[in-house]
Amino acid sequence: MKRFTVCFGVAMSAFILSGLAYAVGIRLNTTPSIPVGVYRLTNVPIVKGAYVLFCPPPAAVFDMAKARGYLGAGYCPGGYGHMMKKILAVQDDVVSIGTDGVQINGQLLSLSAPIKLDGSGRPLPNYKASWVLDSTEVLVMSDSNRGSFDGRYFGPIQRSQIEGVIRPIFTW
Repeated sequence: MKRFTVCFGVAMSAFILSGLAYAVGIRLNTTPSIPVGVYRLTNVPIVKGAYVLFCPPPAAVFDMAKARGYLGAGYCPGGYGHMMKKILAVQDDVVSIGTDGVQINGQLLSLSAPIKLDGSGRPLPNYKASWVLDSTEVLVMSDSNRGSFDGRYFGPIQRSQIEGVIRPIFTW
């Protein structure tokens, strides 16, 4: 019985500490879209180059991502989990997404060529477009992971979907 009490106490302490950490803006990233690690949610301005935490919008492409396990379940509209990505394009940037990859203002981004099939051999979305971002849009992607499910597959997101900029506390 004493062993159970100790285990229960440790579990409750961990649960409470996790809740407190979440309440003060601590977030854990376990995917390689941005460096894996512990981040803090901030209120700093949303700018190009910032890592952000956002809720994907309810859409068929995110339903597919959730069903395939690219995106977890969570408390965002549509039952999606939050996503963490880097902002690579903002207002007035010219974005082109094609079979060769993503270009921003005429510069082809490394590691941005879309992959045709996922690791299970299923086709990935084929998003092709060219446009100039307006003040309400940003393009979020990974600039370090060729296999990230990001803007090359779903296009821009609205700034209103961003909950805030996240800053790394500890990454590995």
